[in-house]
Amino acid sequence: MSHPIPSRTVSPFPITRLRRTRSSEALRDLVRENSLSVGDLIWPVFVVDGEGVEQDIPSMPGVTRKSIDALVEAAHQAADLGIPAMCLFPYTDPALKTEECEEAWNPDNLSNRAIRAIKEAVPDIAVMTDIALDPYNANGHDGIVKGGEILNDETVEALVKMALAQADAGADILGPSDMMDGRIGAIRAAIEADGHRNLTIMSYTAKYASAYYGPFRDAVGASGALKGDKKTYQMDPANSDEAMRLVERDLMEGADMIMVKPGMPYLDICRRVKTEFGVPTFAYQVSGEYAMQEAAAAQGWLDGDKVMAESLMAFKRAGCDGILTYYAPRMAHMLEGK
Repeated sequence: MSHPIPSRTVSPFPITRLRRTRSSEALRDLVRENSLSVGDLIWPVFVVDGEGVEQDIPSMPGVTRKSIDALVEAAHQAADLGIPAMCLFPYTDPALKTEECEEAWNPDNLSNRAIRAIKEAVPDIAVMTDIALDPYNANGHDGIVKGGEILNDETVEALVKMALAQADAGADILGPSDMMDGRIGAIRAAIEADGHRNLTIMSYTAKYASAYYGPFRDAVGASGALKGDKKTYQMDPANSDEAMRLVERDLMEGADMIMVKPGMPYLDICRRVKTEFGVPTFAYQVSGEYAMQEAAAAQGWLDGDKVMAESLMAFKRAGCDGILTYYAPRMAHMLEGK
């Protein structure tokens, strides 16, 4: 439910000088309306097969694909910094990609092995997963494709098997990012029946068909595989009311937390979700947002650290409870003075 904005009366100048509370750092600290903490950050990471591997991703400077052993080291780093959660995305061997996407629910696939390794080594870190078929799909889509159509119900059946495999591996947060209709209810019913009653679902509820995902698709190896676009299941960037319908549906089906993706171009959606539903609201500062800021900073056109901090504060101001961001360790270092 939305709340009316109260009328305000501000005394005229010079009785009111709004600059008074900006006149020193101490006063600015006292009246600051929003704050950013390490506890607000979720770190998205990319995992690749092998040992001792750190692969640079050219379109995402400073971000690497890590083998599981390197990922465990990163989890220790995150824990030391106070970062509460990591979100895993696999770079799947192209030889394992098929039209039926069977590798997605293989108990020993790359993601599930990574979940087990992190939870064994750093049990206090919350491990979030991605539930979508694109890393395993020969067609590069988030769903099963037949005759050029992305099939909804058949995809949901596959996503349920994927969710159960991740739950059994020890995931703490399931992140369905596929945007198929009915998948939250189906996943919730399946994990409840399987005894995973406390497993949290953060639904990618308002995931837009955005041009900001390009570097991410490079990172997971999906760019070359994608045939066509994702406009039949991801949201139209022109729509806002539709996002509210999706939020209501996903909450009714059993989502615990709601995500908006991308982030900064959709802060109005974040604000609407938080205002109208009052539920835990998250945003994903996606690869394109990160890449743009880093490219400008590399040219000396922007101060990279200041822009990073300002961009993350924007999510808090918009009502977000947390942010998925590739800046998580860097911002945590800054916040903790490490």
